[in-house]
Amino acid sequence: MNDLPPDLPRLRTLETWLAVTLDRVRWQIGELERREQERQQGEQTQPPAPDWVMELGIGRDAVPVYVHEGGCWNAGKRSRGVPRDAALRALVEGVPACPHCRPDSALGYLDG
Repeated sequence: MNDLPPDLPRLRTLETWLAVTLDRVRWQIGELERREQERQQGEQTQPPAPDWVMELGIGRDAVPVYVHEGGCWNAGKRSRGVPRDAALRALVEGVPACPHCRPDSALGYLDG
């Protein structure tokens, strides 16, 4: 079964349409490959996650509300990396440890 047009003008039209469509498909493939390359570059150049994270409350003079380990899934958007001594100092000063990642245990801090 032949599903192509039988005459030359329609075949030329179909050829042109296929060429234009192929160009568009190749362009889209190139765009997606560039985006993937940029994403991979971004992952490679991203700085490592901090070992300790301080989650801050809301407001201009926000106070710490939790101490987290660096990769904790529960750290909020208002978090920033802190050095080990700052995380330990915050725990000593009464900032609660995240109940999920338990940074107090990782830091060797025993309350009380």
